[in-house]
Amino acid sequence: MYLSYDPSVTPSPEEWLALSESDRMAAVMTYCEANEAGLPSVHAHAAIHTAVETQIAMGSEIPVEATFLRLLGEGLPRHDAIHAVGMVLSEHMHRLMTSGHPGGDPNVPYYASLAKLTAQAWLASGDAPRSRSKHKEAKKRKKHGR
Repeated sequence: MYLSYDPSVTPSPEEWLALSESDRMAAVMTYCEANEAGLPSVHAHAAIHTAVETQIAMGSEIPVEATFLRLLGEGLPRHDAIHAVGMVLSEHMHRLMTSGHPGGDPNVPYYASLAKLTAQAWLASGDAPRSRSKHKEAKKRKKHGR
């Protein structure tokens, strides 16, 4: 099964979860390669998008969907809300890789960070509009051969 991915459009959770992990990643990679030019690692960016979309599709099973919906309610566009959650996920993964696993459920700190995440805090972090405009500018340069 193939799914066309656009981060501004919510994929059907049932369809998304029915795809294999590699098919999800391929759909997101296709989007990122065409629309997120200039990233240091398109593959890593697509992997985070894929993970966040999967966590959103899991619904109330984990607190990601609730955080995501709250961010939308605070005014973030869907794509930016994915990036905000992705930033928290990336930071959590980095901590686990560099500091090790302290024991217990490794997701507890991730969920706690998601509970504190706000649209305002993410926008103030500098990871939001600045990165989006850099991607658009790089795409424009690529399109015009500069």
